[in-house]
Amino acid sequence: MASSTQDIGIDEESTASESESGLDSTTAGALSYLFGFVSGLLFYLIEREDRFVRWHAAQSMAFTGVLVVAYIALSFLGTAVSMATVSGSSGLFLAGSLFGLILGLVWLVVSLGSFVAWIYLMIKAYQGKVARLPIAASIADRLA
Repeated sequence: MASSTQDIGIDEESTASESESGLDSTTAGALSYLFGFVSGLLFYLIEREDRFVRWHAAQSMAFTGVLVVAYIALSFLGTAVSMATVSGSSGLFLAGSLFGLILGLVWLVVSLGSFVAWIYLMIKAYQGKVARLPIAASIADRLA
C-alpha cells in the first residue's frame, strides 16, 4: 500500500504552524485528501509557502490520477473481453465469463485498497507525517 515514511525536508515546527488557508498545517494536509483531486488542487493553489501542505496536496492529486487511470484501464479491458467473447462459442463465452469474474474481483480489491489508502493518508497527514505512495510520491516530489 504505502512505502516508507520519509522526510521531505519539513521541520516539525512548520507542521504545527498555521497555513495560508487559516488552518493548522496538519489539518490542511489531511483535508487535501478529503475530496481527492478537487481538494488537492484547492490546497495546492491556496498554499504557496507551506511545503508540507503542498506536498500532501500534490500527492492527493497524483493518487487520484493514478486511480482514475487504473479504473479506466480495468473498464476498457473488461469491455474488450466481453465484446470479444459474446459472439463466440460456448467455451469462449465461459472463458470470458470467468475472466470477467476475475476482473470484477480485481476491481473490488483496487477499490477497497484505495479506500484504505485514502484513510491511511489522511491519518498520517493529520499526525504530521509523510506516507509515500510508490507512484504518487514521486509525482508529488516534482510538483511540490
